[in-house]
Amino acid sequence: MRTVDTSPGVTGTPKGERLIDAIGVSKEFKRANVLALESATLHIDTGEFVALLGPSGCGKSTLLHLLGGLTQSSSGSIFYRGARVNAPLGAVGIAFQDAYLLEWRNVRENVLLQMDMRGIRGRARRGFGEQADRLLDEVGLGGFGDKHVWELSGGMKQRVALCRSLIHDPELLLLDEPFGALDMLTRDQLNVDLSKLTHDRNKTALLVTHSISEAVFLSNRVLVMGPRPGRIVAEVDVDLPMPRELAMRNSKEFTDRVNEVYAIFEKVGVLRDV
Repeated sequence: MRTVDTSPGVTGTPKGERLIDAIGVSKEFKRANVLALESATLHIDTGEFVALLGPSGCGKSTLLHLLGGLTQSSSGSIFYRGARVNAPLGAVGIAFQDAYLLEWRNVRENVLLQMDMRGIRGRARRGFGEQADRLLDEVGLGGFGDKHVWELSGGMKQRVALCRSLIHDPELLLLDEPFGALDMLTRDQLNVDLSKLTHDRNKTALLVTHSISEAVFLSNRVLVMGPRPGRIVAEVDVDLPMPRELAMRNSKEFTDRVNEVYAIFEKVGVLRDV
């Protein structure tokens, strides 16, 4: 474990060229009189899978939305490939805890919603339809393209949402607790699927999660946040082979990283013995 250097030059675990710089970012919700984030700093390189881990209400999702340009910070600066972020980013795929599928569209058409929103029509859209079927096959939904949303389980819906986030080949994935509402077995399988999908496509990803084991399983680095107002208090490198398989969770190296994160939460008062 190391505490986080808040200077602009900190690199964390380098994977490629710098993609995101967030420097001293704060967010205050004035109507609710809530300071959600205070001086949060992070840096993400291309090809990294970074997990943002912390207690409920510490500003994890707020920080993710700021990085994607979905909302604006109260102070501080966010840069994407050196350009200041002041509007929603186009080269980003986003998946939330709720799959947000449209009931009147079949599975394939839900995956292709991105294309319609971007005004892609005709032959180009048909090409993306073939890509949608390939993605569905990779997450275990081959042959489900024509199914209705109401025919799917919760895990299937999240698989569709994951495919939708990847259909336009985004440079960055922002994942806001996409598996948080699923049963453990389904969640485990989706963790394996996500690890393979991001590794095979060399995607950069930022995952918000409450699960320490999920954060360690999926990421190259775990950024640990303290209680609200949120700030990044430490980071843990996870130097384990990618893509990950469930058997890795039985290894000493994996257990050591999980215990390291627990120790950080104990140190900052998030966890304590009764």
